[in-house]
Amino acid sequence: MIVRIAGPADVAVLAELRDIGPDGLPAYAAWVAAHRETHLPFVAEVDGVVAGCAWLLIAERVPGNGSFERRYGDIQSVMVREQYRDRGIGAALMAAILAEARSRGLLHVTVHSGRRAVGFYLRTGFTHHRQLLLWEPEGP
Repeated sequence: MIVRIAGPADVAVLAELRDIGPDGLPAYAAWVAAHRETHLPFVAEVDGVVAGCAWLLIAERVPGNGSFERRYGDIQSVMVREQYRDRGIGAALMAAILAEARSRGLLHVTVHSGRRAVGFYLRTGFTHHRQLLLWEPEGP
């Protein structure tokens, strides 16, 4: 298995993993290109096939606490193809993303998880945080 940051040649498979069809590919490719500084896509390859992906959003907090460098990360759109699950691919993607976060000096990394994946994230080093709050707008 190889885990790496995805490049322009990977855009079509990244779109496929997000259920974006050929008609949406040009707009998706434009979005990926426009966000290349803030959204880093990682892919895991097995025998030359992209088996999964995950994204690291890098954002900045308002300067304070004596620092103007207050960047943090958020993990998004983690996906491992069903036939490749339970082989450590998700863990390898998380290890690569967290290594990138360390190398960039990010303050912390968050993830918004579905219920089924909470245990996975806990096993990869995430913890529940009592101060993280969420606001969602009411329905229509």
